[in-house]
Amino acid sequence: MALKKSELYSSIWQSCDELRGGMDASQYKDYVLVLLFIKYVSDKYAGQHYAPITIPPGASFKDMVALKGKSDIGDQIHNT
Repeated sequence: MALKKSELYSSIWQSCDELRGGMDASQYKDYVLVLLFIKYVSDKYAGQHYAPITIPPGASFKDMVALKGKSDIGDQIHNT
């Protein structure tokens, strides 16, 4: 069964609202855009020696996902 575009958008919107919690939507977009950029750069340039952007060890999107659930995730991301 194919998923309608409107159902997909509704599901994504509900997920974003759940993740946002009590944070104001105008602040939430700043975090989401940064994460999307990190995800894009991590996927596009991972493992390339002469890439225009260098991803330091521990700073890829995959590294951030590995920190999920840790109580000091913010500190670990900040120190990377």
